[in-house]
Amino acid sequence: MSEAQTILSVSALSKSFDGVKPVEGVSFRLQNSRITALIGPNGAGKTTMFNLLTGFLRADDGDIHLGGHRINRLSPYRIARLGIGRTFQNIRLFPQMSALENVLLGLKYERGESFWAALWQSKAMKTEERENTDKAVELLKMVGLTAKRDELAGNLSYGQRKLLEIARALALQPKLLLLDEPIAGLFPGMIPEMKRILRELRDSGRTILFIEHDMRTLMDLAEWIIVLNYGKKIAEGTPKQIQQNEAVITAYLGRRRQGVA
Repeated sequence: MSEAQTILSVSALSKSFDGVKPVEGVSFRLQNSRITALIGPNGAGKTTMFNLLTGFLRADDGDIHLGGHRINRLSPYRIARLGIGRTFQNIRLFPQMSALENVLLGLKYERGESFWAALWQSKAMKTEERENTDKAVELLKMVGLTAKRDELAGNLSYGQRKLLEIARALALQPKLLLLDEPIAGLFPGMIPEMKRILRELRDSGRTILFIEHDMRTLMDLAEWIIVLNYGKKIAEGTPKQIQQNEAVITAYLGRRRQGVA
């Protein structure tokens, strides 16, 4: 993979807690405009890796580069502004705000951020509010929630809340989108819709890294797979290569090869 194709580079990344190493010496690169899955048994270090990539944890060793920026010493806010958006395994929305308001929280307000602009409700501020509302509506349309724009987030179904969290992450205009179990807990009928949305995001030029446990779904959706086990990377490759990898089969199922397929 050439540097021009690489959006994120992780080099020898390690993190320990009281002697336990949930991430140990992990290196990988993410290719632009590709859907990559980060998988592994429970406790493999997947969520810790997401927290390191987004600044919620600070690595003990190693480097993370987003484009030309070294980001592993930056705050989550600065990393988000540089182009990484994220969802969480436990959905983090504001339940007493509407779907539209939740998305608006992720959008930038630049022209109206000064004290005097806010005080006098300047024309520039009002214009920016209208523009951001239009952007938020477009993001809701992208994830199929146009009809729910005025619905309180707390009243949405579980699957709709997952879609809303993706829309809010997209409000940051991320180059890279990290999704923590976007399929888990969805009704079976909603899974094809979620996969369609993620592929459309990929086709629009976004890069996606997602955690998922449903093997059938991730093998269908992912174009590249990185496998962690006990904090170490044990394999990476195409879905077909991962299905045939003995280290992955052993990590998940011992010798029961047929369960991985």
